[in-house]
Amino acid sequence: MSRIDTDMLSAGMILQSDVYNYNDQLILPEGMVLNEKAIEKLKSTGVTSVLVKDDAGTVPRPEETENSYAERLRATPEFKQYKEDFESTVQVMSQTMADVVTKNAPLQADKLVDEAMSILHPPGGDVNVFDMVHNMRQYDDITFAHSLNVGLICNVFAGWLGLSESEIRLATECGIFHDIGKLTIPEEIIKKPGKLTDAEFAIVKTHPVEGYKILRKYDVDEHVRQAALMHHEKCDGSGYPLGVKSDAIDYYAKMVCIADVYEAMTASRKYRDGLCPFTVIEAFEDEGLQKYDTGMIMTFLQKIVDTYMMNRVGLSNGLEGDIIFINKQRLSRPLVKCGDKYIDLSVEKDLRIERLL
Repeated sequence: MSRIDTDMLSAGMILQSDVYNYNDQLILPEGMVLNEKAIEKLKSTGVTSVLVKDDAGTVPRPEETENSYAERLRATPEFKQYKEDFESTVQVMSQTMADVVTKNAPLQADKLVDEAMSILHPPGGDVNVFDMVHNMRQYDDITFAHSLNVGLICNVFAGWLGLSESEIRLATECGIFHDIGKLTIPEEIIKKPGKLTDAEFAIVKTHPVEGYKILRKYDVDEHVRQAALMHHEKCDGSGYPLGVKSDAIDYYAKMVCIADVYEAMTASRKYRDGLCPFTVIEAFEDEGLQKYDTGMIMTFLQKIVDTYMMNRVGLSNGLEGDIIFINKQRLSRPLVKCGDKYIDLSVEKDLRIERLL
């Protein structure tokens, strides 16, 4: 089987596996013989590549294409539309939240959630928010871009956890407003690209309490306030500002905590590129999964890793290959097929996935 870019599909190719969108809804079934209508459906729902059977026609291998996966993605109409919608929503968030903090203006929470939901579910289909997050590059103002990304990730994450539509919407709202307290932190500290001093970090660590204070003035769900207050708490008690353990941490705050860390590490900024998702997954594993809600973190990481099954990747030794098996005991270290060679990264400790191709 081969993973083929959607733009390179042709009628007569046969799907090797079911194709789902990021709400886990089936788009096309395994074994389907593709026609022009089916291919257009894949494109309209934001699917950038699929697995097809090798005997279904002669198709170029990924390594034969000139551009990387990221370059191809950024050239698609879906990405360009997402970028436009994202930038527009960031501007609205920036103005709305600034007015809330400086002018005691209305919060307009429903409006911002509606805008975020429309980014994920444009007319004609859904988008792959994780691919989009990894490839958005041009934001200095990381407070609003980050908050919107966390809201979008929480939307997908809540669906993975099997929450209801109203709960998914609430999770999105919690993600959008989790960092509102950062608007009280001096801009030169928030935008500082280098390491913060101890004194600066102490100031930054006040933002959860400040966010709670701001949201307490408005008619929002208590979970939204608690997510702002507790999104840096860890289940083993090592977080801040309260240092509480799992049972005392708000359910939605636990979700936002995971989305917050993942987005901060994978999203690109002007002063640095985002990390490869497998690097971030390994960081979660090395840090200790006990810091996070067990059911949530395992669902989150497993779902992300599953999306990269059969993806082409670059290894730290310069080899390129396809992910063909996920190691459930060490999600960041799958089995990779490089030509005729099989490399088990759970055994080859000195090697790791450095990039997606």
